Amino acid sequence: TEILYSYVRGAEGFSTSGKPYSFLKRTNSSISSGVGPSTSTKQDPSRGGRNPDHVFEDRTQPSQALLYRLSGDYNPLHSDPSYAKTAGFPRPILHGLCTLGYATRAVIASSCGGEPSLVQSVQGRFLLHVFPGETLITEMWKDEDQNRVDYKLKVKERNKVVLAGSITLRPTLSRL
Repeated sequence: TEILYSYVRGAEGFSTSGKPYSFLKRTNSSISSGVGPSTSTKQDPSRGGRNPDHVFEDRTQPSQALLYRLSGDYNPLHSDPSYAKTAGFPRPILHGLCTLGYATRAVIASSCGGEPSLVQSVQGRFLLHVFPGETLITEMWKDEDQNRVDYKLKVKERNKVVLAGSITLRPTLSRL
């Protein structure tokens, strides 16, 4: 027998606290450190106004969340429209791991010459959801001193930052 448990924000019985915070109502003033739901592609105030070193654009497929169920996450939030509405979303959302994968792939393509073994660690903070079929823009800033790439992933159609973080790269040896 297999049992599936899901946490649905706003559902009864998990605590006696008030209504959970909804990212759907997030505003620019609720974000600090220059990371927010809506920013300019040209310059990032958290990077001293520096333009991104790389910008990578990729479109998710409308069936992406259904395909991503193969990773073992069968949460109906990603596949069932009525369940997604109960959870406060207009339709099913993309898996967070898939979203993080898009950001990591952008860094690998733009800063690692397509070589995934150069990635040492990945970290990110999820800010908003992604709907399958949306276009993702990854803006990247290389920090040579730290051997790190800071990134922001935003949804083009909504002009909202959905994920921000950094990827530490392995030092490369000179091939002289």
